[in-house]
Amino acid sequence: MTGVTATRGAPATRDTARTKSEFTRLLVQPAVVALLTVGVLVWAFDRDLTATQKASLNANTIATVTREHILITAAVVLIVVAIGVPLGTALTRPGFRRLAPLFVGIANVGAAAPAIGLIVLFYLLTRTTGFWIGVAPIAFYALLPVLRNTILGYQQVDPVLVDAGRGQGMSPATVLRRIEFPLAVPYILAGLRTALVLAVGTATLSFLVSAGGLGILIDTGYKLRDNVTLVVGAVLAVALALLVDWFGALAEAFLGPRGLR
Repeated sequence: MTGVTATRGAPATRDTARTKSEFTRLLVQPAVVALLTVGVLVWAFDRDLTATQKASLNANTIATVTREHILITAAVVLIVVAIGVPLGTALTRPGFRRLAPLFVGIANVGAAAPAIGLIVLFYLLTRTTGFWIGVAPIAFYALLPVLRNTILGYQQVDPVLVDAGRGQGMSPATVLRRIEFPLAVPYILAGLRTALVLAVGTATLSFLVSAGGLGILIDTGYKLRDNVTLVVGAVLAVALALLVDWFGALAEAFLGPRGLR
């Protein structure tokens, strides 16, 4: 009897430990972000900066490139969600399933290609620069996790639940809306979280096509051999990636079906 009780209690204990660990990480991660941001700014400004450094390391410039980086990331995520989720949903419907390998393969090309190569190729194709020239190739690069996880999420739905919904007289659209999509949400959010981190990291290359972002500080520091500007740009990019990942973790924790949290 004792052995049975211990065996049954083990999964619950593991779930409780995992929940506590996740909760602790949700508390610690924003503190790490704040520490990194404040620490690198204090370190940079608590010194005698040269005239060249002051041109890059001032409140207005840092705020501008950070805002540009966030806008690039937000635009990429909106595009990826607007394309990946509906397309992934459609590719799990009976009439379109045979097309899934084709579209996943196309998205896989974007994920496999070097991000800098995609940006340069898109520039060569359009012969222009600017915000959207930086956003479009990054969106293509970050599409695969959302598309693949959307398809996987629907594939993991128990067919018995779908049959039960249809047996209650639900239409296919109602089954999708009330049963399949809510159960697929955790997978979709996991893919979105990955896409967010990819977008933040790749957005550092958007300066190549004059789209802005923290890559400007990194590039300036590298070209001028200015380690202060280089470190500030790199650390702020890391801090922003951690912050975005934290928002993704919050979404996974609180936006999924209540019964699966």
